[in-house]
Amino acid sequence: MANVATHLRTTPAHGAAGTVLTAAEIAALALSLAHLGAGPQAATARRALRTLLDPAGHDDVVAATLATLTAPMDASTADRARVIAAAITEHRVVRLCYGDAGANVTIREVEPVTCLVHRDHWYLVGWCRMRRGVRAFRFDRILAVESTGLPSRPRRADRYLPFQRRTAHAA
Repeated sequence: MANVATHLRTTPAHGAAGTVLTAAEIAALALSLAHLGAGPQAATARRALRTLLDPAGHDDVVAATLATLTAPMDASTADRARVIAAAITEHRVVRLCYGDAGANVTIREVEPVTCLVHRDHWYLVGWCRMRRGVRAFRFDRILAVESTGLPSRPRRADRYLPFQRRTAHAA
């Protein structure tokens, strides 16, 4: 996956030297904006995020990722994103109705850790209780989501994002 955060560390936008955001922080900001819709405050905040993340000079993968980060979500995806964001914040398990790439639909309980964007897609990253491991779920394949109300174990996002771990060791 594109490591936007590492690129920002080495080439900050518009003289914003010292501005360091992790991939998890960028995703949290963008997710908050993405489900706000297209109102004037959301549009202003998106412009500010685009300025901070300045896609000029990035490769195609990073440019596509930045475009997705700063685009509003459609209403139904935004509704699901709000449930997911609340579950991450409150450390609650969510129940997903998920359709995989092969059109197989499963119901899964997931302990959400973070959300991220890669190219044209938002992903929920979390501990899948059914698979007993970390999985990434594309937002556009999440058919429905609800909070179970059950507590989930707090997990650090950087432990579930391999590029974050490498960045932390390299710094």
